[in-house]
Amino acid sequence: MSRESSHHVPDGDIPDGMSPDARETWPHPALIDSWLGDAEIDFELRPGEDVAVQDDPEARAAARKFRDVLGTFASGITVITTTSNGVPVGMTCQSFSSVSLDPPLVLFVPARSSRAWPVIQRTGRFCVNVLAADQEHVSAQMASKGADKFAGIGWHPSEVTGSPVVEGSLAHLDCTIHAVHEGGDHYVVIGRVEHLEVSDPANAVTEPLLYFRGRYRTTDG
Repeated sequence: MSRESSHHVPDGDIPDGMSPDARETWPHPALIDSWLGDAEIDFELRPGEDVAVQDDPEARAAARKFRDVLGTFASGITVITTTSNGVPVGMTCQSFSSVSLDPPLVLFVPARSSRAWPVIQRTGRFCVNVLAADQEHVSAQMASKGADKFAGIGWHPSEVTGSPVVEGSLAHLDCTIHAVHEGGDHYVVIGRVEHLEVSDPANAVTEPLLYFRGRYRTTDG
């Protein structure tokens, strides 16, 4: 836990029903406000790419091997969204997984350096958008330094939390934050799925956007 994020936060700034684990890592509102500028890239196409490594040849070689080996694990690309004070917030996220069927839980893993994550955490809710093969531009824009990540991107509020559902995505999962755990230079965020839906099968693109060995890919066919 960082010194800043361990400050006490008034109960009124935390949604009712949040688990103790999530409450313990809740950032102070002043810290949230200082991060709203979103001046850093919010996406790691290779795990740990932006994490500082000791200025030592062996440490750097070990870090590169770690990143390259994990880069052989092909994964989908998602965009995690929420709204804060009526403004849509989003971040691209490769590290997403299912956790449990009963209760229905999923997880994603934001970096400690993420600018969007503290805002998402403060709202207590998020939507996972599974990107389609033709949405590389969405992935890039949501990972950019731009202030308006949603410029030119269509979306509508999700059914339960009101978080943005990106139009054209393959599916979405509407979630509330269930727990947050420290994981080295990242956080492991567990979300409880409140609603989920596959997009209209009549959509023109039905193949997923994937990432493998440093390149965007998709499935055959």
